[in-house]
Amino acid sequence: MDKWIALVKAKLEELRLSQEKLGERLDITQGGVGHWLNKRRKPDLAMMNKVLQALGLGHLEVVLVIRDRAVAAQAPEEQDEQVYDITSAFRYPISDWQAVASVQDSARGEYAGRYEVTDQYAPAAFWLQVVGDAMTAPSGTSVPEGMMVLVDPDREVEVGSLVIARLREGEEAIFRQWAQEGGQPYLKPLNPTWPKIAVTEACCVIGVVVQATVKF
Repeated sequence: MDKWIALVKAKLEELRLSQEKLGERLDITQGGVGHWLNKRRKPDLAMMNKVLQALGLGHLEVVLVIRDRAVAAQAPEEQDEQVYDITSAFRYPISDWQAVASVQDSARGEYAGRYEVTDQYAPAAFWLQVVGDAMTAPSGTSVPEGMMVLVDPDREVEVGSLVIARLREGEEAIFRQWAQEGGQPYLKPLNPTWPKIAVTEACCVIGVVVQATVKF
């Protein structure tokens, strides 16, 4: 609920839209919107998604997931509660390596109706499944083949970021770490048997990887 509220408030500010105007789009009062955003009342899932639609965020969907509290970090006072809980999360589409360049170009792309759920908020994000062993490291950070990575096209690239990039227009995207030596940026594999690639003007970063999960 907190993430949904933060998302709605941020989008209202971005659009310079008042709670009253949002209420008009939803056919409810400004007071009703205010109750949600101040956590005095909680809208149901259908209404939460209707709000996202009204704000131009129809590519996002709030869904229910089951979370294991033994795995999730919980406050001490919550740890003795029931093992399973239902919470809200966002779902993002799964893309593929052939289509991912068009995602960058069109901001959304085509996803064939496949989605994965996470509590990570990134409005334009999409999932990719890692192929190959270029990012499989012998130690430390490693993202082996088969893992799902969540890619955020809006995240700023920094040295050390894991990125999805396209070396040249028309080429398939690759997964590497953004590195820099002597002022020259490189795309660096985590697997030391793979070569580094110098970044040129033709290189385009499609997005930054913000989460990785195992897909069975």
